[in-house]
Amino acid sequence: MPDSSNLVKVSILGQDYTVKAPADATYIKEVAEYVNERMKEVQDNIGPDQSSTRIAILAAMNISDELFSIKRNKDSISGDVGSRIASLIELIDENLTKE
Repeated sequence: MPDSSNLVKVSILGQDYTVKAPADATYIKEVAEYVNERMKEVQDNIGPDQSSTRIAILAAMNISDELFSIKRNKDSISGDVGSRIASLIELIDENLTKE
């Protein structure tokens, strides 16, 4: 079975990494750039003298918070759409039975 993984070189906080993943190289680079940006934001807020492990953990928590917020928002929107659809179906049924 051939290996369809890509080897992509990325840089995060000045450290170079070679990532092997089954995704498109452009996508891998976009993800790495996003992580790099979030880690730089954390570093700017807590200072450059902090360990890269501490910066990585805080950045991971920030990224996780973003993900959870998006999931909650999606669930809320899905529920809202579902209830609106149910209301529309009820209105249509009422109008169809009147005819």
